[in-house]
Parts: sequence; C-alpha cells; structure tokens
Amino acid sequence: MTRAGSDIAALLRSQFGASPPPRVGVAVSGGGDSLALLHLLKSCFDGEPVEILAATVDHGLRKESAEEAKWTAEVARGLGLRHEVLIWEDGPEETGNLQEQARHARYSLLTNWARRNGIPILTLGHTADDQAETVLMRLSRAGGVNGLAGIPQRRTLNGVTLLRPLLEVRREALRSYLRDEGHDWIDDPSNDDSRFERVRFRKALENLAELGITVPALATVAQNMSKARKALDWHVFLAARDIARFEAGAMVFDLRKFRTLPDEIAHRLLQQAIQWISGNPYPARRLPMIEAAEQARRGGSATLSGCRIMSRKCGVWVCREFAAVEHSSAPSGGIWDGRWRVFAGEFGQSELRPLGAEGMKQCPEWRSQNLPGPVLEVTPALWQGGKLIAAPLAGYAKGTTAELVNSEEEFFASLLSH
Repeated sequence: MTRAGSDIAALLRSQFGASPPPRVGVAVSGGGDSLALLHLLKSCFDGEPVEILAATVDHGLRKESAEEAKWTAEVARGLGLRHEVLIWEDGPEETGNLQEQARHARYSLLTNWARRNGIPILTLGHTADDQAETVLMRLSRAGGVNGLAGIPQRRTLNGVTLLRPLLEVRREALRSYLRDEGHDWIDDPSNDDSRFERVRFRKALENLAELGITVPALATVAQNMSKARKALDWHVFLAARDIARFEAGAMVFDLRKFRTLPDEIAHRLLQQAIQWISGNPYPARRLPMIEAAEQARRGGSATLSGCRIMSRKCGVWVCREFAAVEHSSAPSGGIWDGRWRVFAGEFGQSELRPLGAEGMKQCPEWRSQNLPGPVLEVTPALWQGGKLIAAPLAGYAKGTTAELVNSEEEFFASLLSH
C-alpha cells in the first residue's frame, strides 16, 4: 500500500479506538467511495479479531442494478468477507421525491440487516466532497446550525451506530488509492445526471472554487457548525432537565419558563419533544416549527408531525395528534403506537386502540386524573369490538396498567446523542 493509502487507513482505524467491536458492517454500492472503504477496512483490521460484513442495497431503479450488486458481492467474497444483497421490495411511490424515498429505504434495509447480524457499527463511504455538497445544498435553503453542520460523522439510527470514517478524505484521494492498488469500481451514470440536485451542486462547486468556496472550506464550515450544534444541544439538555416532565405519555413544559427560553433553545426543545413522541427520526421543517413554538408561547395550539402542541395554565403540552393514532391498533400483548406496552391482566383477548372521545364518555372519572382531554384521548385503551374494557390512564384501569416502552431518562439522554 502506498504512503497515501496507509495514511487513510490509519485515519480510518483511529476512529474505532483501542477496543473495536467484534463485528463491523460496511455498506458498499460498488462505487469508488464505498469500495475504497471496503478494501481499507479489510486492510486496517487485518490481524485483529474483527469480522467485517458487507451489504449492498439493490434499489431496482436501473436495469443494471442487479448485475452491479452481483459484481460487488463477488468483490467482497473475493476478500473473504460475508456479503448480502438487500432488495428494495416495495419500490418507490408514484409521487414524492424519488431520491429521498430511496435514501430512507436504503437506511432502513441496512440498519435492519445490521441488527439481524449483531453488527453495532455500520460504516458508510461518505467523503469530504459529499460533505461540501451537502453544506452548499442546505445553504441554498437558508439552513440553520443543524443544516450547515452537514452530514454527522457518527449517529445512531434504529439502534445501530452509523459511522462515516472517510468524511475528511477527498473523493479523488480514494480513487487514487484504488488505482494504485489495482482495484476496479463501478461508475454510476446518475452521478453525472443534472436532473438530480446533488449533481447540479457538485458541478457548481467547480465554478465556485475560484472564489474560495472550496470543498475544504465548506467541510470546515460543517465542522464549525457541528461544534456549535453540540453547544446548543447541551443547553437544550439543561433546559429540558429544568422545565420538562412526562404525564401520560405527553411531555409538559413549565409555561413561564418556556416563554423565557431563548428562541433557538425553545425551538430545539420542542422539536426534540415532537420527534420523541411521534417516533419520526426526521425533524419537521424549520418554519412550521418556529410557528408552533410561537403559538405555544402565546397560549395557542398547533398540530405538527403527528403531534398536538397546546398551552394550558399548567404548561405547554406535547402529545400525539388523535388523527395520527385513530386507526392504530395492536393485540393486547403487543406494543401500541410504537410507544406503549399495556398489561391487560384478565382482559388478554382485548384489542389496543386509542381511548378517543367515545371512550372518554365511558370513563366518568377521567377528570380526576387532572390531565387535558386531548392527552387522554390518545392514550391506549382495551376494547372488545365497540365496547371499552379498560383505560389504564383515564381512571378506568380495572387491574390493567400501561407504561412507555422508552423511559424519560432515555429522552434526556437522546438530547446529547443524536
């Protein structure tokens, strides 16, 4: 291996520390970036008790994709690595952003594969060029600190740590490494298709370089904004500890203290509450979020991302929107709305559904719980057909109990780990 290749391998290895996990996954498409990552991982863990497993997602969007996935599998197996091709069975919807749908499907397939195989860290081949393109794209949308922080080097998704160990390395440096080592790769023609936004920004970067807006400069902006984001996250964590509490699955903020928070901290705290309660890994658009925070401060209400935000004298409440759970059901032994586990006692043959307004009419003691009606409406209840059997959080428990799958402490920890 050349000196340049050895330096990249050393940088990659340093990100796993002294005790790497016994298994490391790598997402490999067959393109230059991910294939370089595959070869470098094999090299830098040579002689260590670390098994490298590889996976390729076949989106089925091009007729060549199946053959390319097969070729990539042969490369991985030629290195003595286990490899699996993951097929996007559902395919894209007719409407919507195709690349966005493909990205969501890709991450879902890859993280599920990693969990099935006991892989705690999944590596991805994003480069400094990808980072620069992302920052430029988000700058065009007037992105804030989070947007300009670009692609995170490390984050957790679906219980798997996503690691981008080559985020400081230029794309051309990886291709030079592959050429020097005699390795081939596949050039995806979509990477030159100007119909795609990223390709247009990639080409724009070539013209901006003479103004000093270069890949290294934009990557540095991302690093600076990432540090700013961490500082803001810390203050959001402190604010949450001071003003937030949980009630019946809803999050409640002290109204007076919420109103005195700096705008950015209030915005971020509300955003994290909505994501936690809705289960949506992606934040709502910034402008609707700003409006929702303002409504909460003024004593109003709003709905956003499957959640309802409302102000009461006792605080700002964030709970599920009834329309988001109205048709959600689960067997009594299952998990309802991805959040609730209900212990049904003698009513084991019941069905879990939201309490709703109709259910509350059958709970004469619900007001004694000192909870807003809209909060109780979206709590789990046990039903047999149209008959309410029990509502553990609305004063009609009848020996049943309900608890959140994820604890309050996990929410506070998430403020510092995303």
